[in-house]
Amino acid sequence: MIEFDQVTTIFFALAVFMLGTFLNYKMPFLNKFCIPAPVVGGLLFALVITLLRGFDIVVINLDTSLQNLFMLTFFTTVGLGASFKLLKVGGKLLIIYWLACGFLALAQNVIGVSMAKLLHLDPLIGVMVGAVSMEGGHGAATAFGSTIEEMGIEGALSIGLATATVGLVAGGLIGGPIVKFLINKYQLKPTEAEEISNEAMGEVPQQNEKINSRSFMVQVFIIVFCMAVGTYLGDSFTSWTGFVLPGYVGAMFVAVIVRNIIERVSEDVIQMKSIGIIGDITLGIFLSMALMSIQLWEIVDLALPLLLIILVQVIFMVLFSIFVLFKMFGKNYDAAVMIGGFTGHGLGATPNAIANMDAVVSKFGPSRKAFLIVPLVGAFLIDVFAVPIIITTINLFS
Repeated sequence: MIEFDQVTTIFFALAVFMLGTFLNYKMPFLNKFCIPAPVVGGLLFALVITLLRGFDIVVINLDTSLQNLFMLTFFTTVGLGASFKLLKVGGKLLIIYWLACGFLALAQNVIGVSMAKLLHLDPLIGVMVGAVSMEGGHGAATAFGSTIEEMGIEGALSIGLATATVGLVAGGLIGGPIVKFLINKYQLKPTEAEEISNEAMGEVPQQNEKINSRSFMVQVFIIVFCMAVGTYLGDSFTSWTGFVLPGYVGAMFVAVIVRNIIERVSEDVIQMKSIGIIGDITLGIFLSMALMSIQLWEIVDLALPLLLIILVQVIFMVLFSIFVLFKMFGKNYDAAVMIGGFTGHGLGATPNAIANMDAVVSKFGPSRKAFLIVPLVGAFLIDVFAVPIIITTINLFS
């Protein structure tokens, strides 16, 4: 067994990201279908670790304890890029996106349970291959898997974790191609209003914006302040209400408020060029760490029926996204980018959603609306619908 410390793990994360970028450059089909660099490099790294473990050569353990720090930093930079003008513009769309996530949780459970009965499996196994592991990800799979095992379903936890892993991979692989298809079919581009909003939020750096050590440290101070206050408020909210509010969601909310308060006092304090650089770097590192630490060996023992259920879930996601959600979200460029995010966290996790959208906007243009709505709903609001639906379904078949 070889254990790597934090520094070495970060080195591997950077190497994985650079490898993915290189392969995207050398293999046109990866770039063509907007497969994120962290997905490419991270999955290759995870595959190597799995093979080394499978052939009893060596077991590699990575210290990914700093992953949450990089994730927290990135989402804070997202919040600092938002103005209340954009929040007002995205208000109605946020509600639609939220309701769509609730319907997805219900549909995934219906598919999981129906397929399980068709394949002569316990319905509760279908629940584990439904919203628990698809939209819920590894966290929900761990929580509900233990509960279902206590109800007499052996291996429920392993099934859930394995399904969540497959969903994470699928969400990262299909998101980009779906968005690319929609953009090409409907000839989509960032709207004029989006460009105006980006300028208003400082997305387009002014020529007189200069980056130096002093101004850069000011941006770092603002980011860390938002992170500290946001995580404290998130933890306090959780302890007071019992409703979990992830720290990075709290930090993003605080960052939005700080951005708009500072903007009223002076428009020269916040430099989006510097914050954008910090956001890009932390995004690349935390996504690489997340993807390269996927334990692929958890899915080796998955039976064919379970893989078939997952395949049906993925097909439903593709059809639902293209023929229903795209129209609901407005049938424009923002809608297409949000589809990439929806498939990412609908089958995997919020970081997957961000990776899908980042790969798209880096090639076709910005969509600040998508980067605000998707993380807020995918990381926090979604549980308001998903958890009651999951609990109700479990009780129906217990």
